[in-house]
This record gives sequence, structure tokens and C-alpha cells, in this order.
Amino acid sequence: MSKLVIKARAADRTAPAGTARVVPPAPRWAELAARAAALSTVSSGLWRIAFGFGVPVGFTGATYSDFAAHQPGWGTVYCVLLSALAEGLAFLTVGLVRPWGQVVPRWIPLIGGRRVRPLLAVVPALLGSLVLTRVGLLALFGGWARNLAEPDSPHGLGGLVMTLAYLPLVIWGPLLGAVALDYARRTLWVR
Repeated sequence: MSKLVIKARAADRTAPAGTARVVPPAPRWAELAARAAALSTVSSGLWRIAFGFGVPVGFTGATYSDFAAHQPGWGTVYCVLLSALAEGLAFLTVGLVRPWGQVVPRWIPLIGGRRVRPLLAVVPALLGSLVLTRVGLLALFGGWARNLAEPDSPHGLGGLVMTLAYLPLVIWGPLLGAVALDYARRTLWVR
């Protein structure tokens, strides 16, 4: 057993009632995995934002006409918000390895300074991991090829750029799951 875990257990027994338990720090692999998960959405977000602002990314025909009618406009807003949401959710993975994943930062209104209940982080993270992993696997094993086979979809260089932009999303789910399990191990199971 590591010295840090022994110290955390000793702190639990000697700490007065109501004080927070010392949680061991995340291992280096978990920190790297959390950062990689947060970065996994960046390339698709940049591609989507460029598309939202009307940069030609390879769509043709009716699909191109439908999108072009709303860019700039609500289509741009939709692409920017979707990209920001995905990046925000991916960035929450970093909270599983940082102190703000255990105590809400004080600057956040109403809940700042409160301890994060581990299950309120672990359960959504593991459910999200399962969904993202399933979607990634479905995309890898047939869904992506079917979508690119559509006549209006980007082909050639446009299809390659879109594929390379979206491919990192496949690792988001497994990385989130691994980091969430480590967070659960450190906050729930180590006593």
C-alpha cells in the first residue's frame, strides 16, 4: 500500500467529524488520459465551427443547399453552441483528476466551496463513457462509411479532412471511462 494511502487512512481516523477526507492524487496516466479526453473534441469542433461559418467543407447537392440557407444565421449559432457544449463536457473529464473535481471552486455561485459527492461525478461520467464508446464503435464499424457513401457527403480531400477531424472523438468514451473508474477508486473505494 502506498504511503499516501496510508496517510489518507490515518487522516480519516484522526480528523474531526465533518472534515473532508484526504483523497490520493490521480496517477500520471489518469491525468494524461483526462487531458487527451478534453482535447479529443477540439478538431471536430473547429471543423464544425468552420462549417457553421460557411467554409466549404465538401457537402454538395440538397444537403449543401439546406445548410447554406442558414449560414451565417441559426446554423452558425447551432454549430458554435454544439462545439462549445462538446468541449465543455469533455473538459469536465479534467475535473476527475483535479482538486475542483472534489470541491467546487469558490467562484461558482450558490455551490462554490462545497464538497463534490463522488457518485454525482462517477455515475454521469460512466454513463457518458458507455454512450460515447458505443457511438464511437458504431461509427468505426459501419456508420461512418455509410454516411460518407451518401452522394451529398464530402468526398476526396473534404471527406479525408472531415474523417481526420472526427476520428479523435472515438477515444473520448474509453478515456472518460478509465478516468472515471480511477476517480471512483480514489474517492469511493480507498478507505
